[in-house]
Amino acid sequence: MKKFLIIALTAMMLLVFTGCDKPKEETYKITVWVSESEGVKELTEQQIARFCEENGVTLDATVEGISEADSATVMITSVEDGADIFCFSQDQLSRLVQAGALQVLGEAASATVTELNDEISVKAATVNGQLYCYPLTSDNGYFMYYDKSVVKEEHLDSLEDIIADCEAAGRLFSMELETSAWYNASFFFATGAVSEWVTDESGAFVSVNDTFNSEAGIIALKGMQKLLKSPVYNSSSNAADFSAAIPSAVLISGTWAVSDVKAALGDNFGATDLPSFTVDGVEYHLGSFSGNKLMGVKPQTDANKAALLQKLALYLTNEKCQTERFELKGWGPSNLAAQQLDAVKSDIALAALNAQNAYATPQGQIHGSWWNIALAYATSAKEATTDAELQAALDSYKQAIDALFALDTSGLIFVGAWNGWNNTDDAMRMEKDNETFTITVEVPESDYMGGRIVTPGEWDNDKGVTAVTVGVELIQPADAEGNPDNNIIFLAAGTYEVSYNATTGEISIVQK
Repeated sequence: MKKFLIIALTAMMLLVFTGCDKPKEETYKITVWVSESEGVKELTEQQIARFCEENGVTLDATVEGISEADSATVMITSVEDGADIFCFSQDQLSRLVQAGALQVLGEAASATVTELNDEISVKAATVNGQLYCYPLTSDNGYFMYYDKSVVKEEHLDSLEDIIADCEAAGRLFSMELETSAWYNASFFFATGAVSEWVTDESGAFVSVNDTFNSEAGIIALKGMQKLLKSPVYNSSSNAADFSAAIPSAVLISGTWAVSDVKAALGDNFGATDLPSFTVDGVEYHLGSFSGNKLMGVKPQTDANKAALLQKLALYLTNEKCQTERFELKGWGPSNLAAQQLDAVKSDIALAALNAQNAYATPQGQIHGSWWNIALAYATSAKEATTDAELQAALDSYKQAIDALFALDTSGLIFVGAWNGWNNTDDAMRMEKDNETFTITVEVPESDYMGGRIVTPGEWDNDKGVTAVTVGVELIQPADAEGNPDNNIIFLAAGTYEVSYNATTGEISIVQK
């Protein structure tokens, strides 16, 4: 298995990104990963061609479309084989830094990025005071789309009134609560609860200030129950819900859905900030996560190529390129000058997002396990009928958070469908003998018989199907698109001995 490419570049090279010495005249072959959204690949190709013309350089660039949610996973699987420049969501930054997949920006580049972009996006690209990437957007948050023929304008600030409008019209209210902590956290932020994670210089999580298990958390769950227990509740964030057999009249989603929502609603299209809910006579305006999309550069062995890539990344995230992406896709720019364009300021969806940002919590680096841990309280709240049951759900949540830091993170765990994807499960801890880790696992028959070897409490994915050298006939072949998490997916139920050699990075599988 190929190892991570970790390159130490000189301080002088780190400072080069613009206008200094012209890069050595050479044709560089590069790969760039951008959003798979229609038209983005072609626009990026045009922007790279323009960069080459303006700077008198030649690049043999292959531009490929890949989801920002998946690109980090694919990069970490093999940094060496990954793209030279790639786009990703900010919640992936910590794991990319830990994997050595990002070249830190030098002082000059950092100063320019800080000057040209909004504060939230710069923070999103920063780990322990160092910029690791370039802000691409400032629109990765959510707000409320609604059907103006169903939801009355005077009801827009009341969750209870909006639910009543939906119930009266026989229409649904789409919001992911049981299936997405990113969305359900909005109720906790409304009541002042926080979940603030701290990393060390390597990007590893060392502590958390989490107040979800509190009186504020109880109020949050009571507010959440108003939607969870309603017959119009639909756990979804899909714009297609407006065109479903039983259509939604409300959708909590982001700017990426605007084109489809407009097409579905036509003249009844509406967008605004999230509403408030009331508990014991007190109103709480729903909060949200605010986030960004980022562009990173992989470390290089060739200093000239590295300098050119940094210059290209800065160009692809400048005012002109961000404006072009706004015009094509409606993406909200992080560039301060682009934000002041009349077309940007008058955009209905971005205006709704900006209104919601007054109640938003900037999404910092969050432990990968939190996203699953924070689902259980929503499921429990849906069935709960007493405060004691709500408190029990929050107690369980707190115990799971605390366990992350009490966890013995040495060794490896073989996590998967067979243990409910519990990456803290000591029962699935592999036995170590010198540099070889081994476990015998019973894989039951199910729709998905996959999993991978991880560090306890983490979701690293370099020890998966691409590392298997013995027993490949027992599993599905590697598929970066269909299996972006690099899981080992067994073809049949049975008992298997799985071994990982930490020296060679190879995995062997033997059916018992």
